[in-house]
Amino acid sequence: MTTLAAVPRNAEGFLERVEDWDRDIAREIAREAGIPELSDRHWLVVNYMRDTYIATGSAPTIRTLGKESGVQVKELYALFPKGPAKLAAKIGGIPKPKGCI
Repeated sequence: MTTLAAVPRNAEGFLERVEDWDRDIAREIAREAGIPELSDRHWLVVNYMRDTYIATGSAPTIRTLGKESGVQVKELYALFPKGPAKLAAKIGGIPKPKGCI
């Protein structure tokens, strides 16, 4: 098991290499962001973000995420209060989505 401390990250805390990600790293990033436990709904979003990034080379927009992940935008903000697309991407070990500040 790799720990988050052993994985290179950029200044904003995103993983430098997508391949360093695993579920344990995701849990550590979530706790660091104030999410003590990742529910099945969190994992649905995180896995959707990763799958989309791996398939297309870019993360989905918040609008696409709300339409295609099976999780409505309002719930996305409840699950990831500090910005759903940005935080789900960070937890998912993928680069910050374009358009996120």
